Amino acid sequence: MVAERATLSLHPDRLLPADPTVRAIARELYAEVEHAPIISPHGHVPVEWLAEDTPFDNPTTLLLTPDHYTNRMLHGAGLVDLDRLGVPVGSPIDEEAAREAFRLLCANWKYLRGTPVRTWFDAEFHDVFGVRVRPSEKTADEIYDQISQCLTSPDFRPRALYERFGIEALATTDDPCDDLAYHDKLANDPSWSGRVVPTFRPDAYLEPGRDGWLSLTRALGEAAGVDVGTYAGHLEAMRVRRLYFKEHGAVSSDHSHADARCERLEETEAERLYADALAGQISVAGADALRRHMVNDQARLALEDGLVMTIHPAVARNHDPAAFARFGADVGGDVPTGVEFTRALQPILNDYGNAEGFHFVVFTMDETVYSRELAPLAGYYRGLYVGAPWWFIDETDAIMRYRRAVTGYAGFYKTSGFIDDTRAFCSIPARHDVSRRVDCGFLATLVAEHRIDLDEAHEVASDLVSTQPKHVFKL
Repeated sequence: MVAERATLSLHPDRLLPADPTVRAIARELYAEVEHAPIISPHGHVPVEWLAEDTPFDNPTTLLLTPDHYTNRMLHGAGLVDLDRLGVPVGSPIDEEAAREAFRLLCANWKYLRGTPVRTWFDAEFHDVFGVRVRPSEKTADEIYDQISQCLTSPDFRPRALYERFGIEALATTDDPCDDLAYHDKLANDPSWSGRVVPTFRPDAYLEPGRDGWLSLTRALGEAAGVDVGTYAGHLEAMRVRRLYFKEHGAVSSDHSHADARCERLEETEAERLYADALAGQISVAGADALRRHMVNDQARLALEDGLVMTIHPAVARNHDPAAFARFGADVGGDVPTGVEFTRALQPILNDYGNAEGFHFVVFTMDETVYSRELAPLAGYYRGLYVGAPWWFIDETDAIMRYRRAVTGYAGFYKTSGFIDDTRAFCSIPARHDVSRRVDCGFLATLVAEHRIDLDEAHEVASDLVSTQPKHVFKL
């Protein structure tokens, strides 16, 4: 029988190995990295939150609405329609609707059992807001009121939380045409001592077959001050905007497409297909071919300007067209698909994979390719790094499977360091903590099996949370 009013507590050894001998080693390793600064080189927290430092409105719009992990689970269980959760982010929601959405979350708490969402929420409630009762239908209002009261305090404004969370560096995700005004405001604020950098995200501009591509292309030309009437012009506009981002602190570009292919075209063929796209007459096959050429050119530009190139293909975006039409993107309706990397990435890797200064981070939600493709590729190509688990794979068991699949072929130092990839600001420390605990458990097993020594495990544990992400993302 589940208690009606149970205590919310966090076991100090949570997620560490069950075996007492291995757990003791893991506990020692974790103690060294538990409070290490957070490096977050890939995320979606709006920079304006920190630039404006405006108090958060309510617990729902802070914790629930932007977390598409939670939205999809509550929706998928048939418990609630998405419109009752305040999606999409930025939608107007009054106090009663916000409270009702939070009640729905708490009343259906059992559906989160065993999931990373439950792990993150437990830590957010307990460590950030001091909640000591488990969410339920009966405790929902009590918890909501406690968090609401916290949000009236200066200690819970965005900048204060940034400092409290121990964030050393945070990357946002930004449109290529963004003027980065909020980044400028933050960087030029003498009262601000943190580091927030933009990320160049050009996906939509590299998809000549998608609706709206022509208007995006025109906007790109205007932002860059370049005539985009030819493919050469489009490429120059990309070069100009990438350099603009780099001048404003960017360290990486981020790419997501249906596949990882990146074959180059003859320049005349690229121009012909680009002209077709401008005329609205490009075929599906032609659009795919031009997109793959464009992605390859982004790698060439990365070699020139030094931005780290990250790629995470093979996601069926907005799988539910009705929800997409109603709410837009990023509400939980994206689903992973299978992906092939060995042949797909060969054009980029052959041309740039061993070039000095080229860093290429490949993420995937397809676990089957970790040991078969990505780890062997990273074990050979100097510039390739295997992205740490993210989205659908950033739960405890999957992170452990990742380490087991990748380490033997690529080692620890050809992986990216953990990324949180979150829009839910208050979950950042919880997500990084999960990764640290699981990695320490993995390292402890290697020590217990006499595969590495304890001093080496201490060094690796520290490197994975600090040295490695700084090196890979050039922070």
